[in-house]
Amino acid sequence: MQHNIKSLIGFKIGATDGEIGKVSEFYFDDETWTIRYLIVETGSWLLERKVLISPGALTTPDWENELFPVNLTKDQVKDSPDIDTQMPVSRQQELSLYDHYGWPYAAAAGTDFYGGMGMMGMSESRLPFDQAIAVQKHKKESGDPHLRSTAEVKGYKIHATDGEIGDVSDFIIGGDWKIRFLIVDTGSWFPGKKVLISPKWITKVSWEESSVYVNVPVVAVKNSPEYDPDRPIPENYESDLTGIMAGKSKNNICY
Repeated sequence: MQHNIKSLIGFKIGATDGEIGKVSEFYFDDETWTIRYLIVETGSWLLERKVLISPGALTTPDWENELFPVNLTKDQVKDSPDIDTQMPVSRQQELSLYDHYGWPYAAAAGTDFYGGMGMMGMSESRLPFDQAIAVQKHKKESGDPHLRSTAEVKGYKIHATDGEIGDVSDFIIGGDWKIRFLIVDTGSWFPGKKVLISPKWITKVSWEESSVYVNVPVVAVKNSPEYDPDRPIPENYESDLTGIMAGKSKNNICY
């Protein structure tokens, strides 16, 4: 099942002994395009503190009541390392968090968060979690450069190979917590139309320019099907959409 990020903001987080708070945003890895943390506003019971929860801590979601149960107690959350979500999150802070909860370094929710081949067209691949911490100490980095907020990236410009095509308005994630698509509002380029862009087409993310670059031409985006949030996205949609973007098939996707 796939969901857009906007629809998940405000979901309650339920510990084994009571409610923790509500989801305010998400952190994702910009190489693997996987959600690494839910940022949870705890409210008055924890003095408005924000905490990071790994998707690996979630059990079966209660979609009807907009609730994400977690296999944690309120005391575990209360005693967790205090991480300022307004500042870059360092690998050392992540290690402390994982040690506190007993989460495995290399995987969560059945997905390898710290491995993978990286973005298409980019050669760097991720080191194992504990090794990357040692590298960061050596480089004296202030935070994990690949950990990004979904709220931060909303509004980023999307650049095709031959021009600008719109802005990031939201994200669609799968049941494995990987980002399947970026929802792009084409705005003044193709008025009133929203389209889907696969992370696989991304060749570069420029944080300095607040821009995302994709290896598809403007005309391919213009000819792609319009995204309809009221219709489910079929499993073969990405492969069909790739064919359209590559000019190998016509816009006849139905979903």
